[in-house]
Amino acid sequence: MLSLTDSPDDQLGCARTWVRAKLPHVSKTRSGGEVRRHDKIRVGYVSPDFRKHPVGYLTAEIFENHDADRFETYAFSIGPDDNSDLRRRLEKSFHRFVDCEHKLDREVLKAIDDAQIDILVDLAGHTHNARLSLFASSPAPIVVNYLGFAGTLGSRELFHYIIADPIVLPDQNSQFFDEKVVRLPGSFMPRDNHVATIDDAAPNRADHDLRQEWTVFCCFNNAYKINPAVFGSWMKILKSVDQSVLWLSDVGEIAKSNLRKEAKGRGVDPDRLVFARRVASSSEHLARHRLADLFLDTLPYNAHTTASDALWAGLPVVTHIGNSFAGRVAASLLSAVGLPELITTTPADYEALAIELALDKQKLADIRGRLQGNHLTASLFGAALYARRLETAYEAMYQRHQAGLPPDHIDIQARG
Repeated sequence: MLSLTDSPDDQLGCARTWVRAKLPHVSKTRSGGEVRRHDKIRVGYVSPDFRKHPVGYLTAEIFENHDADRFETYAFSIGPDDNSDLRRRLEKSFHRFVDCEHKLDREVLKAIDDAQIDILVDLAGHTHNARLSLFASSPAPIVVNYLGFAGTLGSRELFHYIIADPIVLPDQNSQFFDEKVVRLPGSFMPRDNHVATIDDAAPNRADHDLRQEWTVFCCFNNAYKINPAVFGSWMKILKSVDQSVLWLSDVGEIAKSNLRKEAKGRGVDPDRLVFARRVASSSEHLARHRLADLFLDTLPYNAHTTASDALWAGLPVVTHIGNSFAGRVAASLLSAVGLPELITTTPADYEALAIELALDKQKLADIRGRLQGNHLTASLFGAALYARRLETAYEAMYQRHQAGLPPDHIDIQARG
């Protein structure tokens, strides 16, 4: 649904319908109203993705930077152990890591209850291998929707808060979220820069079926984010820039065939679509971003981790900001990295900006230079600072609950 409509109202209706269908009887019989007293705030993270997965990649350094003097952190892993280095690193980053992949819901809930968790954070939402049923009986006094799902989860009974920022979830959209909104300064999306190292070997265009003289537009999003409107804009851009190509992910043979057919139908040589081959490592994937000139975003479902990867690799991203959370993420990232001029508000402006930057090599080079220079200062790439801001949000939620106050919207101010 997030990829089909840019209406936050429609997305709210869909989420509520989904929750009613999956959990027709939501009980609040456990610890929802309990006020606990601990020396440290106990934060539990529930996820099926403590492994080589975008959520794992984005969060590892945040967990490592939690202040152990103020917080006690727990992981409740409801997904597979992929035996990766990232998994081992994640296991070490918590006060306690509990492998719950093969546990029944009641066993997971007992582990959460035994840990006396104050704030339980769901990192999955309505995504693959999530267990929404764990939240049906109020397993902790405060329950938070964070990062894994780009929208409301559709239930005031299940979740109290959502972590966002002023761009992905502006005030006027709060009415379309059942959670109270906690807005962090900068972007809501963290970035782990240790796991996302970039291969030092200089990539070669010829090794990736790209010619040196081409202008290379790229989009490494999943196929389901590509729709006729976005593809139509891309074809207009290719027609306006001589010797340009569109470099896409390896999206599968049926999708490739359909896209080539669609390009031909729009008057563009299908050979101007180049599909990236699979590479051995994330560092090699990040490095090959340097072969492209410009990343073209999608709407209504933006590039999320994919946009963060591009910016970290030094590749500018042109986005068309939408109305929904999922359609505003790239704008959030671009603002946090100091490039708000790459955010457009109409399809025509999106196309015009991409064409302008492709034809004005100096202007594009200046933007790339600013992006590289901002690596050391942009809040988007500062995991320790991000962790402090997230902890401030947790403390604000916790203090409200300790004072007997109901959840409410919270704005965290930037203090460095």
